[in-house]
Amino acid sequence: MKSADDISIDILSWLASEPELLSRFLALSGTDPGSLRQAARDPGFLGGVVSFLMDHEPTLMAFCAATQTPPEEVVRAHQVFSGPMNFDD
Repeated sequence: MKSADDISIDILSWLASEPELLSRFLALSGTDPGSLRQAARDPGFLGGVVSFLMDHEPTLMAFCAATQTPPEEVVRAHQVFSGPMNFDD
């Protein structure tokens, strides 16, 4: 099983091969291509990469199919970055 960091880097690598999705991600994150390497060192940014995928099921499923990653691993990575959900609030 891969770590949440590894999953997020896999997602980022996959996005790099999908220009349309990468452009959308960059626009939503406010990041430019030149600062991706530096941003990828920030856990908050990595969490945003996973959230980007989780926010659109067709994109999530395309990533999983292309990389042979079980969707459950992406969900687990998302939980690691976002913390446990509290339904008592």
